[in-house]
Amino acid sequence: MSTDKQISRFSSALDDLQSLLEKQIELAQQGNVSEVEVLSKQAGSLVEKITQMGILESAEFKNRREQLQKLYDRLYLAVTAQRADVAQKLSRVRKGKKTVETYRNNI
Repeated sequence: MSTDKQISRFSSALDDLQSLLEKQIELAQQGNVSEVEVLSKQAGSLVEKITQMGILESAEFKNRREQLQKLYDRLYLAVTAQRADVAQKLSRVRKGKKTVETYRNNI
């Protein structure tokens, strides 16, 4: 395979990964955790493919590697924020449940 075709193929794989990460970030910010999980499986297999090809070890893809790292960091923050939100809502539900149980027992 010629170098230009190989670089194009590598770049395409990185573009696909970037798109998946951006979509995951968007979904996580919207609270659509189940869809984030589905896309993470796709991203995982793509990362495996990229790793096997050794794309990100190449010096010419250093900027892309840094860009992808920033996206992963943003995704981590979005998922962490979503997890904190879910934990807070769960706490409210538990508190409400205790209130209802107390009310029911006092009737």
